[in-house]
Amino acid sequence: MLPGGRLATMSLADEYHRQFTWRDWVKALDALPSLDGKTVLDLGCGPGDLAEALVGRGAFVLGIDGNEELIDAARNKGLETAEFRVGDLENLPYVDPVDGIWCSFTAAYLRDLPGTLRTWASRLKPGGWMALTEIDDLFNHEPVRDQTRELLADYVDEALRAGRYDFKMGRKLRGYVEGAGLLVKGQLCLPDAELAFDGPGQEDVIEAWRARFERMSLLRVRCGDQYERVRDDFLGCLKRVDHRANSSVRFVLACAYSDRPSG
Repeated sequence: MLPGGRLATMSLADEYHRQFTWRDWVKALDALPSLDGKTVLDLGCGPGDLAEALVGRGAFVLGIDGNEELIDAARNKGLETAEFRVGDLENLPYVDPVDGIWCSFTAAYLRDLPGTLRTWASRLKPGGWMALTEIDDLFNHEPVRDQTRELLADYVDEALRAGRYDFKMGRKLRGYVEGAGLLVKGQLCLPDAELAFDGPGQEDVIEAWRARFERMSLLRVRCGDQYERVRDDFLGCLKRVDHRANSSVRFVLACAYSDRPSG
């Protein structure tokens, strides 16, 4: 934070790099089958931090994201066994069948997730796996004022109706992957120092939440002249000793049935 309460300018890629350190990705990665010599699609790969982690475990990674700035950041990592492409995740180009699909914090943005997952599943080899991670109930933190809770709930409901984002996607992942014809092998709630923690947040975590609020221009519109009160009340909640998060980061690991023909 700069003097006067102004946010330091940080690129989206830099924000994602910082957020990566707050997630317990080791717990999720340890749940995967062996990656040695396997080919993995990283869908919604962002700046490539998770692709780098997958490569570190022996995988060849093809990362796809719709944001060219993030793809450039991923390419700049210089990973020898990774390739990054700009692409539409809801109209995924054909690729040879892969051993696994990784997708984190992306499913909630997809308008037709059931159809998209079926398309993704068709890119798996028989017995291949799919791992999805998503936040559930992002704004469910306490204690906040009743008006703050109501305005945020209204924003969450409107985003779902408009098809922009599903803030409660985490709890729905299992049903969606089963609907895509996959067999769920495991589920985890991942510890998260930014999105699902109790007690007072670290200063840089509060700064990241403030930056998130600033990016939500439609929340500002939805709250009108109450926006700053809502933002400040929520940020104040995250600083409190009695702060409690009812949100959670959900991880689902599923696999293709071994007798299913590949797409």
